[in-house]
Amino acid sequence: MAVDAVSFNVRAGGIKALIGPNGSGKTTTFNLISGVFKPTSGSIVFDGHEITNQKPYRVCDLGVGRTFQTTQLFGDMSIMDNLMLARHSKTRAELFATAFTLPLHRREEKTGLAKCYEILEFLGLGKIDAAAPATSLPFGVQRTIEIGRAIASEPKIILMDEPAAGLNAAETNGLSQLLYKIRDRGITLLLIEHDMNLVMKVAEDITVLNYGKVIAEGKPKEIQSNPEVVNAYLGA
Repeated sequence: MAVDAVSFNVRAGGIKALIGPNGSGKTTTFNLISGVFKPTSGSIVFDGHEITNQKPYRVCDLGVGRTFQTTQLFGDMSIMDNLMLARHSKTRAELFATAFTLPLHRREEKTGLAKCYEILEFLGLGKIDAAAPATSLPFGVQRTIEIGRAIASEPKIILMDEPAAGLNAAETNGLSQLLYKIRDRGITLLLIEHDMNLVMKVAEDITVLNYGKVIAEGKPKEIQSNPEVVNAYLGA
């Protein structure tokens, strides 16, 4: 069993971390929350809505955004198109209106473009060529664009799966500042992360998994001094 009776809460407006050794069930938990996997038992509740067994697009519609361990940008699309793609769930124009560029589609496209340019500014990428292919960018910028795409879907929470993976020290420091900015934007964050310096810096509380079970929960200082966590993951 990948995860067994895993249960935790995420405070709205906060930054929470989900940590543990490789194979402990962290990404599986994200896949269950986001609808990629279906649980065999239990329930998942988000913002008062039962989302257990909901399809991924429906979970996204309800306000759950996500990034991935490996960057999942569409490489043959531009930066702007990657961001605009995330706006699809927020549009009302149907296929007919889109195909014939009717006024509703034109208005929504204009609004969406303005929103995406605002997100680029928010990310500190206001001077970037938004028409450039997304995968032509340095790896760290691609990571930031993927976070931007999640923001473009207007989520209430973003599930971030190892956002610091592959980043250098300067990029990781910039990421920590960006996480605070996203939180201040009113978006709740749930992070899977192996960079313990980053976790202990930004997370307000932490849940620890091992072999698919929760072995500890608490504030960063409590987790750092928890003998079971030290033995299973952090080390002496």
